[in-house]
This record gives sequence, structure tokens and C-alpha cells, in this order.
Amino acid sequence: MARRGSTAQGAQALDGATGVVVERRKDSSPVPLPGVDIARLRRRSDADSRMAEPYPGYFFISEGWAMTSPAMGMAIALLALNEMHLPGVMATALLALAITVSACGPLFVRFERSSKRSAAMRYMALVAGVALPMVLFGAGLVVWQANREVLDSLELAGQLLVVGLVASVALSGRMLSLVLATVALWSVPVLCSGSAGAVITLFFGGVVGAIATIHQARLDRAAQAELREKRRKQLRAEEFLADFELAGLGWFWETDRQGLLTYVSPHIYKQLNREADSLQGRPLTDLFVLDGNGCAEGERTLQFHLTARSPFQDVAVRAATQVEERWWSVTGRPAYDAFNNFLGFRGAGSDLTEQRRSEQHATRLAHFDSLTGLANRFQMSQSLEKILTAPKIDHRDCAVFLLDLDRFKHVNDTMGHPAGDALLKQVANRLQNTVGDMGRVGRLGGDEFQVILPGRIAREQLAALADRIIGNLSQPYSIDDKRVVIGASVGIALSPDDGMTSEDVIRNADLALYAAKDRGRGCHHFYAEDLHSDAEERRQLEHDLREALSHGGLELHYQPVVHTGTEKITGFEALLRWNHPRLGRLSPAKFVPIAEDCGLIAPIGEWALRTACHDLSRWPESVRVAVNVSPLQFANPSLPGIVTNALAAAQVDPARLELEITESVFLNDSADTDAMFTALKRIGVRLALDDFGTGYSSLGYLQKAPFDKIKIDQGFVRGATMAGNRNSAIIAAIVSLADALGMETTAEGVETLDELELVRALGCSHVQGYIYAKPLTRLEADERTAGDLRMVASGPRAARPVRRSMLRKVNLESDGERYPVTIRNISSTGAMFEGLLDVPIGLEANLEMSEDMVVQVVVRWSKYGRTGVAFLEPMAFDESGTIVPQRVLDRNAPAEAKRRAV
Repeated sequence: MARRGSTAQGAQALDGATGVVVERRKDSSPVPLPGVDIARLRRRSDADSRMAEPYPGYFFISEGWAMTSPAMGMAIALLALNEMHLPGVMATALLALAITVSACGPLFVRFERSSKRSAAMRYMALVAGVALPMVLFGAGLVVWQANREVLDSLELAGQLLVVGLVASVALSGRMLSLVLATVALWSVPVLCSGSAGAVITLFFGGVVGAIATIHQARLDRAAQAELREKRRKQLRAEEFLADFELAGLGWFWETDRQGLLTYVSPHIYKQLNREADSLQGRPLTDLFVLDGNGCAEGERTLQFHLTARSPFQDVAVRAATQVEERWWSVTGRPAYDAFNNFLGFRGAGSDLTEQRRSEQHATRLAHFDSLTGLANRFQMSQSLEKILTAPKIDHRDCAVFLLDLDRFKHVNDTMGHPAGDALLKQVANRLQNTVGDMGRVGRLGGDEFQVILPGRIAREQLAALADRIIGNLSQPYSIDDKRVVIGASVGIALSPDDGMTSEDVIRNADLALYAAKDRGRGCHHFYAEDLHSDAEERRQLEHDLREALSHGGLELHYQPVVHTGTEKITGFEALLRWNHPRLGRLSPAKFVPIAEDCGLIAPIGEWALRTACHDLSRWPESVRVAVNVSPLQFANPSLPGIVTNALAAAQVDPARLELEITESVFLNDSADTDAMFTALKRIGVRLALDDFGTGYSSLGYLQKAPFDKIKIDQGFVRGATMAGNRNSAIIAAIVSLADALGMETTAEGVETLDELELVRALGCSHVQGYIYAKPLTRLEADERTAGDLRMVASGPRAARPVRRSMLRKVNLESDGERYPVTIRNISSTGAMFEGLLDVPIGLEANLEMSEDMVVQVVVRWSKYGRTGVAFLEPMAFDESGTIVPQRVLDRNAPAEAKRRAV
């Protein structure tokens, strides 16, 4: 076992590969401890420059050889006392010389162990220092006995045996020296004895000694090689441990049986900013902060093992550092001596700081969105589940908002993903600021966000918050010094009204979000039971739309565009149509939003472009075709190539193709937008600005965008001829602007003759609408272009307000009499009812719509039991179709007062 006294200078570690106990000192110099039954493998050179003995028996002369000198003196003294006779001069000289040479043993030891001493010199030292004194001693005894003429062989042999035994002890482990000393000691007495048997015995004894010496030499060489290998492994283990410590991969520690530190790796002092002496003799727990947050479990575990004297592994503790927070993993085991006495603990530690930071980062990534810092889908799900499973039922009320950004994909495609990420960060900040402390905001992924509002909140308050969210998120953003405008749609579901589990609430909020997007985006929608059927219908329509695109189920119809001066067809607008095999013809407003959401708008647009160019190739050269290009198509860098391929396949002049682009492409005004305009104009196609004035209207883009035509939306044409309507002034302003910029104008949605006369008078160059023709099929368009291109206007003379069908029982009051009638249809200016015959034309009466609503009317016509009346005061309708009269008359007011009120 290793000496415990060495622990004051360094800690001991066990090399598992060699089984050698190694001590590590403060000066980092590796020193082997006696873990095997050999002397130290290496000693430092002392002041006398002696070499350390590599293994026992390596040197011929041992350090204890000088003890033979007093042994010889004692043997002579005993012999003199026994014989009562002193040796003669010759004998005295030989014995004195033998004692003197033996006494000079330390000189021979130093001579042999001096550095760079050759083998020949070492053998000479062996002969002179060992063999010579033994020969002299034996010769001296023989001379002494011979001078007395009494040769007592037994007495002589006894003295030789005593000296031989002492020499054997002094030369223990050195077979060659021992054999040589023994032969030298007995050689003279045996030769002088005259006994042939003694000589033979000495000779064979020398031979046996030589053989034993050779065998021992072999064993010594093998032992030497083994010890060299062990020493090499020891040194390598020490180097590994030193490198392990110096590289900061770990550190070592040791305590005594009281749990006080006896060794700690040097670099731990630096980390703790402590002196080495301040830690020696201190408890192991002084290295750690055991009262901080997050290490209570480590504290209990460590204290338990230290008290129970049981091994422990990978206990996480916080280091007692003063500058930065560091964490260590500590491992230790109890140490016992050969008698199973507890000596203390030995162990190692490693740095857990980076691993712990990585774990914290991973934990944050598991609960928070890495881009926006908001809660992620997992944490939002946990938060909702916690609310819905609250112990008290009244604590389970909550509202869930699901948000989807409108036109975000367009920003991502046109400006790149870095710009999209920057936009999402700004959206997250605005959303967080808008919601505030009312609830928790999270990002589910992509452009989807979620808001959880705990507690029961009135629907009016939820609607107001949703409107604020939509309004704030729809304000312009600045991304890379460019103005970006997006929108948001919100779906709202409540718990427990709309679901008791998180799955139900989220699914229903998602259905409400789809309903909000179907309503035109930029709005909110509460969940309703009928949304399930709507969602299933939407899913089925998406599937059928894919089938229609793959199997030719889509069609293009063409509405003529007529010149207002010549009334000739100058072109057609290609309009997408879908004759559903089960539902019949579906409005584009029904399936185009689905195509945009499921990613079909791009392939549908490409198909429409190819088909329109193919149909255009059969028409006269003077006829053009206009094809709508969605913002997603316009953002596609390959659009110029698609247009070029379609024109080349149909072999038509590029100038005959007109691409209609809406104002939404300018929401993200960028260099890519300008580059796309340049590329399309380089092809030679015409560009038309569609639905002008209904979206992001800015005169700036008209100045730089190379448009050939402005299309006036039908919303400005409809009702422009009615008294008090300002649409005619707007149309006139648009026409003047287009003329100034050298652009043509097309008035869309013209349906009556007075509207046609108005737009013609205001200077519109082209007209498109039912006044000339509804959209034509391809065959109908072929027939129309095969003959005369002149069109004849045909339609109602004047426009009238939109009428709504109604079946409502009301009362008609006239001259104090009340007559029950039934309203069949109604508009903002009048109504038609049944129930009375031959009502006088021009009769003024009161129409009692309800108990609190009385409207003054005048009869315009009456025929076959039906009567048409005009309202003296226009009426309005809200989004649900409820009548909102401009003025309500009091039924109890005098008739004269009623007339004055009108």
C-alpha cells in the first residue's frame, strides 16, 4: 500500500492499465510510489552525481558492503582471544589490508555508480572492492595459523563462515558479487589445505555459482525489461493525467478520513480565485455552492455519500466561483488500506458549464420560438392544457385566437427569407404589445400565431381586441429600408362554449380562421357549428380542384372589350371558369381563394396563360387577349420565361397579349418589382393595371410602372348615374390621369345604357360589361371573331338599386286606415308589396315595417295586386341585411308634422 504520509505532497491515483500507484506532486513531477515490491524506479541525481539503481542487483557493490570490515575485525578478535596469540607481521599485514579495503566500500560504490562508468571499470571495481579483501582475509588467516604451526581447520572454517555470512547479507541480490566473494574467501584456505576433495568441492561450487549467476542475470534482464515497461506505462499514465488536468478536461481531489481536502488539482485554485493553502485542510464542500438554486438535489446526494462513505458518480454541483457561474460534475469513491481502514475519498471532477448551457438552450428551444422569442407550439399547447384541466371548473374559461398573416408568402418569395424573418420579428413585437397582459402570445410556425386569453371575456371585447390586432398588424412595415404591407386574419374559439379539450378548441379556432379568410381576409370570425360542414366542403373542393387541373376540368371564358368610339371588339379578357361535375358552375370567388391557399394558383395561372395564347392564335390580328396575373405569379422570377414559352408555342405577336396586374404587387415595392416590369416589357407584352382605386392606390407607381392601360373597377361604374353619386367625378379624374400618362382606360362592369353613355362622355376608351356581352365560351368567341367585330349595346335603360327578396308582413297606413300587405322585394329607394288592388298612383302613405319603424312612401305603380312604392327617405342595409332607415317617424305624430319631417 502507498504511504499515507505522501498525501501532504500530492494525491495518489491508480493506473488501471498497469496496477501501479502513482503520486502526483504539487510541482507536477511524476514520482512512482511503492505499489510493487521494488525500489523507486527513478531518483534525482544527488550532489555526488550518483545514478539511481534501475533494479535490485544491477550494481555489483552494495551500499552495505562496508559492514564486512567490522565483521572481519570481530572474527580476528575472537580468534586471537580464543588462541591467546596475536598474528604475525605477515598475517597482520594481510588482515589489516583486507579490513582496510573492505572499509573503503563506500568509495567503490561511488566509483561504480558514477555516471558514464564503463562495464570494464565496474568489473575492476568488483574485483578490487569485493574479491581482493576476501582473498586477503582468507590468506591472512592461513598465514596466521601457519605461523603457529597449528592449523585448526574447524576453527578457521568458523571464522571464514562468519565473514561469509556477513558478506552474503551485504551482497544480497547480487549473485555475481556473492559467488565471487565466496570463492575468493575460501580459495586460499582450500588451496593451502592440501585436500584434493576440498579443491574439487570449491571448484564445483564455483561452477554452480557461475551457472546460478548466468541464470540470475537472465532473470534480472527479464525483470529489468518488465520494470522498464511498467515505468514507461507509469510515466505515460502520469503524462495523460497531467495533460488531462492542464487541458481543463477534468481535475482530481482527495480528502482524509475527516473529509478535509488533502489535494486538489492546481487549476481549480485559479477558477475559485483561491490560494492553495486556503483550501488545504478545508471540507470538500467548500469547493461548491450548496445553498443556491438548482443544486439542492446535488447537495443532498453529495452529503449523503460523504456521510455514508459510499461511491458516487456524476453529481452536479455549482462551483464556488465569484465571477461567473460554473457547474461541475463530481465523482468519488472511498479509499481503504490493507486492513480495511477508511482513509478518505478520492475522485475527479469535470466542467459541466457548457453542457448545462446547452441543456438550458435546448430547453429554451423546446419552449420558445428561436426567431421571435415567443412561446412555441409546444409551450402554447401546455399552457392551454393547463387552463382546460384546472381543478376548478370556473378557471377553465379561455379564448383562443389563431392568426394567419395575409400576403406574407409574397414577401418571403419576393424579398427573401431574411426579410421574411425580419418581418416576423416585427409582427411578433406588435402582437405582443397589442395583447399585453391580457394573455399569452405564441408562434406556431411559419406565419401562424396564437393568442390564449384566460378567463371569460365578453365576445364584444374579444371582437374589439381582434380588430385592434388586425389593424396594428396591417400597418406598413420597414424592411431593409423598403415599405411592406401585409394583413392578418383571426379565428376565435372559446372554452367551454366551443370545446372542452385543447384539440377541440384548436380545431374550432382553425375552422374559424378559415372562415375569416373565406370572407376576404383582414377580418375575424368566431367559431360556429356550421363551420365543420364548410371545412369539409373546402377540403373536398381542394381535392376536386386538383383533379380538374390534372384532367382538363377548367375552362376559359372570354368577355369582349369594346372600343367606345367604333363599338368594335379590340380584345377579350380571359376569365377562369369551373364546371364542377357535382355542384355545377362555381364562381371564381369560391375556388380561387382555395387555389391560393393550397398552392395551385401558380400552375392554374400558367395553364390559363398557355390556353389563352393558344386561343388567341385563331383570332384576327387586331384582337388582343388579357390574362390576369396573380401577385404570386408576378413574384415568380420565371414568369418572363413562362410568358415567352406560351407566346412561342402559340406563335402570336407579344403585343397581342395583355397581362392584367392588380395594385397589390406594389405592396412590397422593391427592385425585384421594377426588374419584373422591365423583363415583361422587354418581351413586348402589354401591361394593364386592374381594379384601379380599390387597393393600395398610389400615384407614385403609375409614374414609374410601364402600364399601357388602366382598368376602372366596376365599383366606380355601378351607380355612377344616380343622383348624388360621386363616382362619375372619380371616373373623370382617372380618365384625365390616364390621358396625361398616355394610357388607355377600360370601364368594367357597364350594364346599362345610361352607364355606357356616362363612361363614353367621360372619355373612357374601352368598355367591358354585360351591356355588350356576357363572357363567351371559346367556340362563341371564335364565332364572334370570325365575322363582323362590331358590337351593339343591349340592356336596361337605367340602373336601379339592388333589390333584395323578402317575404315580410307589414301594414300600410293611409288616412288613419291600416291595410295588411306582404313585401316581396325591397331596395334602398323602394319596395314592392302584395295584398291590395288598384292603389292610387301618387298616394302618400306610411309603411309600418315594425312597431318602432315607420317609413313614409309614395305609390309609383299598382297592377294585378302588386304595388310599387318609393321611399321618400332612402334606406340602408347592414352586412346582415337588416334595414337601417335614415329617419324613423313617430306613428303618433300628427300627419302635418310627418310631412314637414320629410
